[in-house]
Amino acid sequence: MPHSARAATAEELPSVTSYGQVIEYIQDRLYLASYTHAPDENTPFPYPPKPSRSPNKRSQRAQHGPQAVQSDEQRPVPFYFSIDHSLLYNAFHADFGPLHVGHLYRFAVQLHDVLGHPENETRSVVFWSHPDSRSRANAACLLATYMVLIQNWPPHLALAPIAQMDPPCMPFRDAGYSQADYALTIQDVVYGVWKAKEEGLVGLKEFSLEEYERYERVDQGDFNWVTPDFLAFASPQHQPVDVVAPSDPSYNQLPRSISALHKDKILPQPFKNVLMHFAERGVGLVVRLNSELYSPSYFTALGIKHLDMIFEDGTCPPLQLVRKFVNLAHTTINDKHKGIAVHCKAGLGRTGCLIGAYLIYRYGFTANEIIAFMRFMRPGMVVGPQQHWLHLNQGTFREWWFEDTVREKIMASMQPSTPTRLGHSSSRRLASNGQTFTPPNGDRRISSPRRSALGEIKNNEQGVTSNGGYSSSEENMKGGLGVADENLPAPTPGQPRKTNKIFGTGRRVMTENQPFNIKPDNEVVTMQRSNMTADASESENDRALRMMSRKASQSPVSRSGKRRAVSCTTTTTTTTKWDVPTDGSDAENMQPALIEELDTAMTDRLTSPSRPKTPGTVKSGNGMGALSVGKRASPSRRSTEGKTSVRKTSGRVGSVGTQAVKAHKASLAG
Repeated sequence: MPHSARAATAEELPSVTSYGQVIEYIQDRLYLASYTHAPDENTPFPYPPKPSRSPNKRSQRAQHGPQAVQSDEQRPVPFYFSIDHSLLYNAFHADFGPLHVGHLYRFAVQLHDVLGHPENETRSVVFWSHPDSRSRANAACLLATYMVLIQNWPPHLALAPIAQMDPPCMPFRDAGYSQADYALTIQDVVYGVWKAKEEGLVGLKEFSLEEYERYERVDQGDFNWVTPDFLAFASPQHQPVDVVAPSDPSYNQLPRSISALHKDKILPQPFKNVLMHFAERGVGLVVRLNSELYSPSYFTALGIKHLDMIFEDGTCPPLQLVRKFVNLAHTTINDKHKGIAVHCKAGLGRTGCLIGAYLIYRYGFTANEIIAFMRFMRPGMVVGPQQHWLHLNQGTFREWWFEDTVREKIMASMQPSTPTRLGHSSSRRLASNGQTFTPPNGDRRISSPRRSALGEIKNNEQGVTSNGGYSSSEENMKGGLGVADENLPAPTPGQPRKTNKIFGTGRRVMTENQPFNIKPDNEVVTMQRSNMTADASESENDRALRMMSRKASQSPVSRSGKRRAVSCTTTTTTTTKWDVPTDGSDAENMQPALIEELDTAMTDRLTSPSRPKTPGTVKSGNGMGALSVGKRASPSRRSTEGKTSVRKTSGRVGSVGTQAVKAHKASLAG
């Protein structure tokens, strides 16, 4: 290689290692870079002027215009700053990050001071770090979480510049002493912090940097608020560790208020800070996961409940214990509105397992997101195999939340609610032909609360009462339910309807436990079919009436050979009860009233023309009058030959009750 070529290569190497790679976060304003040494005013800023894309006149005018791109010599000197030596991560072993929320707060204050300084108004700001992998990862993660948590950037925009870093950033590892076999990336931290912000679990508006940095120290209590409801802390240590019963005379010597804690000179300062802070911040439950190192009576004397859920150090909790903790925590947070403090010996591994399990259960974090977020709030949480445990059981914790949510909805739906026109109970459903359902209805003449199947729906004139029954339209108007009859269309012929979700799905089978008792004396009149032969004892007028009723009761036959019924009722329910005595005693009692009704109906039918259909008032299925022809097929009718049923109707206009009475009278006369 020629000497000139070697010289050119040697000149390029210092330029590459002097300022490394630069990533733009905010255009012409904020950059992220790595350098081998601290930059100064003479450090060249590695962004070249934007080249013109085409040699046309427009681009030439733009280059020589007032908004032309400036060269390196014309640009103001950037402002460089770094936190590599000011914001240090306190490692437990070989871990190196991510930096916690206190570091982010200090970084935001420093960055805002730089961006808001009058001398930096026209200068670019370069946030730089040393080129080692740990410094690069912490700097990039800190800037990305700043953009998400403070500048409200979405996670993908905050991560896009970091994806350009070459080589990629080193992943974070746990605080354990074993070989790292579970890694977290900057993406996990950014998404964990973003989700926590969206759920209202973290924010810097009410964050107290002084309180955070004070109580995270071991000599001051070693505790941190992970969320507004959960506090993680290391186990206090104080002798004796036995429980002091309220009946013990020494129980009265325990501090029971904050002022008594201030005056106490026996408790060590870390334990005293824990008790005072818990009493001030409304902690209602303390969960201990390690062996006894203090007496829980100090908490109970202050009105704070204490519970032991001890399991072995460095291990993962059984799911039965986790389930118990989740239920207890959910009740304490949502019903009692109290905070929960959880601790093991160091307040990292076992504590992170239970708190992380609940946060996955309640908010749907992934295992990586919740581990990263908890380390952002309290460095070192979740150690070794506990990371894999959270990853393997995260689906189970989400399933618990789904099951509990569904259970609550079911229990809420079973509670008494505002009565509707259909009543409270879903058992009040009537099967018509085995395929459709008709809403329950009844006769106002019946005082019994049980509803029976009638020949006509009366929803137009009845509503629901407070006890689940039905009331008249006048009562509906007073109570605010339903409308008056004059505001409703005239009763329309009934037709089979598809199953509606209000009345249920599938075919219902009537059982003896369901309130569908039908009374033959007031609901359905059943009879034995008899031969229509002439009786020598009957008069000529009775024989004529019998023949007329026989002709009127004959139904037209369809093409398939099946009989069809002419009806103007609005029901699709046909119910037959065959256990009525056939000795004729009931028929004899009903004969005088039926004959009187028969005479009146026949006179009205012969003297008055048929009622014309009024547009907008009568809804007919075939559009050819007030009557409709519908197939009437009942399973009970097919299975009982030689018997039939006649339904009483309400006597409305267009009712076929007269035909039924004629048939009944004819059979009685026979």
